[in-house]
Amino acid sequence: MGLKASDSGGGNFKPVPPGSYVARCISVIDLGTQVSNGKFGEKAAHKARLSWEVFGDDDDGQPLTVGDMPMTVSKEYTVSLHEKAALRRDLAAWRGRDFTDDERKGFDVDKLLGVYALINVTHDTGGNGKTYANVAGIAPVPKAMAAAKPPGVHPLTRFDLDDPDMEVFEALPEWLQKRIEAAPEWGHKPERAESTPAIDAMDDDVPF
Repeated sequence: MGLKASDSGGGNFKPVPPGSYVARCISVIDLGTQVSNGKFGEKAAHKARLSWEVFGDDDDGQPLTVGDMPMTVSKEYTVSLHEKAALRRDLAAWRGRDFTDDERKGFDVDKLLGVYALINVTHDTGGNGKTYANVAGIAPVPKAMAAAKPPGVHPLTRFDLDDPDMEVFEALPEWLQKRIEAAPEWGHKPERAESTPAIDAMDDDVPF
């Protein structure tokens, strides 16, 4: 797909509480080129949004669910495996090792779908006074916990602007649809540099 290389919560009214949880990656959404304004001025970058379903209980012993479904938390990344990129940092931590030179030439982000992780969730308050859950850290699920991983509940979802599935697009929240529609890639196939085919993990202990 085109994703070779935050905000949170997917509409939950209640954010995932702070803490460490076993989680499963349930969606990889290609946002295309997004423009942001920061202290260094305007910047355009190819973005992707990853989401996880979270398993566990809150401090009162109540399951982290909305209805019958596990709560979710999301994080937005620039699609890059540059040494300073947040995506590379988090994926290296998730895998338990950094990428080799060959792997960096063509890692397929779709490989994250369905993969379990141990995530650390923190809270912050935005300018609107609302509390947001953030994925502050990611690690592989310890071997001692691997056998107890909960079965997945949410369906796995991918959206790729190189080959858009409009059924998937229509199921996304309206605010997310609008962000994707604002990308210059929307409505035509982007001319991106050809990438090397994805490299398979060379170590069975590496989750992807």
